[in-house]
Amino acid sequence: MSLSDFKKAEVNLSGLVLETPLEYLENFKGTAGSGISVKREDLQLVRSFKIRGAYNMISSLTPEAKNRGIICASAGNHAQGVAFSCSNLKIQGTIFMPTTTPKQKIMQVELHGKEWISIVLEGDSFDQANEKAMQEAKNTGSTFIPPFNSPEVIHGQGSLALELLRQSNKNIDYLFIPIGGGGLAAGMSEVFRNMSPKTKLIGVEPEGAPAMQKALKAGWPIYLDVIDNFTDGAAVKQVGELPFGMCKRNLDELITVPEGLICEIILRLYNENAIVAEPAGALALAGAMAYKGTKSNDRIVAILSGGNNDMSRFPEFKERALLYKKLKHYFIVRFPQRPGALKEFVIEVLGPNDDIVHFEYSKKTARDNGPALIGIEIKKPEDFKPLVQRMKERNFYSDYVNELPDLMNYLV
Repeated sequence: MSLSDFKKAEVNLSGLVLETPLEYLENFKGTAGSGISVKREDLQLVRSFKIRGAYNMISSLTPEAKNRGIICASAGNHAQGVAFSCSNLKIQGTIFMPTTTPKQKIMQVELHGKEWISIVLEGDSFDQANEKAMQEAKNTGSTFIPPFNSPEVIHGQGSLALELLRQSNKNIDYLFIPIGGGGLAAGMSEVFRNMSPKTKLIGVEPEGAPAMQKALKAGWPIYLDVIDNFTDGAAVKQVGELPFGMCKRNLDELITVPEGLICEIILRLYNENAIVAEPAGALALAGAMAYKGTKSNDRIVAILSGGNNDMSRFPEFKERALLYKKLKHYFIVRFPQRPGALKEFVIEVLGPNDDIVHFEYSKKTARDNGPALIGIEIKKPEDFKPLVQRMKERNFYSDYVNELPDLMNYLV
């Protein structure tokens, strides 16, 4: 790919996509105290960067291909970009989405596509929906619009890098790019290697779906049998072949971040900056916050890639963030089956700032002790060990549930 391909895509998108702001976040700092700016693609027309690649490819189709219609698969953001493009270009489209897609994203796809698109819910993950969509495209002769593994899509996503470099009045020392299938990282890294070769390019993946990391270790885009779909916009089981090659060539480093940190960033953005970010949208900023290699005077930019969030997920975000910060702990507690046992636990075991936030107990007959499931929120991580010590001294302690994955999956 040449730089002219990306510049051509930028011209093609001119007048359609918004030039989103580059915003300095005063309250977010890197590990060395360096400031962080974010490229606000959450403010894009479809609230994510995905419109860039989708529109660039669809608008480039021949008239014959446009008449046959298009098909795509997406967990949400690519679908919105395709839907908007279909409506804008008056092309019929069919969009396959996983059954696990948040309702908010489905509604947005319907809003952007109007009568020009139809939605098919298929499979429990993007990859299952994608397989079905590709088969349908073969059967019908419609053009398949991939979310990341296409030169035209990558050129469109890479237009974001051209825009960012124009906006930046200083050299960018570190650029953090979120990675799902790899299209955005491929396009942006190619442009930066040509136009800003000294910038350190860091790809960021969620810990539960490290498809690019596994691919780079294996030497090819391997398929992951199991992933965590929590970061739905970046949770894929296999990265694209084209993005893999470009990321391997251009990225300086690839890191993963825990989903709990992503949740903490989402909540902070909402509470402190009035920014609504989805998990994949906050991914790169989480990476910038966790990365250890920056210096205090480095200029850092992270791509805030999407804001299609369902507000009903916020209780889960809070739960995961508290668990990540080691401020929420679940225990199986043995209560003596006698009057006053709970009162003793509250007075003698809990610290002055500890709070019971979850309690499940059922009294069993003919038993000396009855187990209870208790969730306790503490004020600071250092309060944990004294709490456990007091539980053990008074013979209340049984099991620490946070270290029992099956039970935690039931709770969270």
